Amino acid sequence: MKEETIATTVKTPVDNPTPDMRIKPAHLLPSPKSRLDSMEEKPHPLSDQDIPYRDLTNAETKRTSIEKLIEKLDVKHNLRYQRTVDDTYCNVYAYDFCYFAQVYLPTVWWTAESLEKVLAGEEVIPVFDQTVARIYSSAIHDWLSEWGPSFGWKQMTDLDEIQRKVNEEGGVGIICAKRKIKGLSGHIAPIVPETAAKKAYREDGVVIYPLQSQAGKLNYNYFSKARKDWWNHERYSSHVFFYHD
Repeated sequence: MKEETIATTVKTPVDNPTPDMRIKPAHLLPSPKSRLDSMEEKPHPLSDQDIPYRDLTNAETKRTSIEKLIEKLDVKHNLRYQRTVDDTYCNVYAYDFCYFAQVYLPTVWWTAESLEKVLAGEEVIPVFDQTVARIYSSAIHDWLSEWGPSFGWKQMTDLDEIQRKVNEEGGVGIICAKRKIKGLSGHIAPIVPETAAKKAYREDGVVIYPLQSQAGKLNYNYFSKARKDWWNHERYSSHVFFYHD
């Protein structure tokens, strides 16, 4: 999948900029064709009424509702996330997961012109291919570093700590890697709470491969050691880890 040009700039992974309260999320409206059993309207939020949102009441309800969300999205089987000859859909799944987890991760983002207007305080309506464009995983890597803190994302470096926080707090973790070759898609996968049956991979009690959920060349509702440290593959120039309460 090739990347489109959107309004992000490259920042080093250690940058944690001060949140910019002028920025606004870019969401398209749900489309009747945007469904788990359809390949259409992927830039739009899912319109399925029975998909559970993360219950933010407390840590326990957050964890249990994430488990229900993963079961309902069923990335391994639902048509929306299945690879085609040309594309894979890690970014679509990560967006859907975060959307129903009630944290913001873009699947479309403001064009450069629209971003200037948003930051100037103007009201801009998200219109696909006019005021917003698709954003893929390599660009999301940069977006997380630049804009993530404005939407509550905190950059972290310790996967063991992220897995612990996801487990204990019912939060959302993200691993995102950027391709070395400009224009090619990177990869993104949520880090999810461990269950009685699904565990992260540990060595000497320390998480080496966190429990993740992904779409891609292979789709997994849950995986850990099966994919090893994919973010360190030579095809990627860099990677980032982020956490959201």
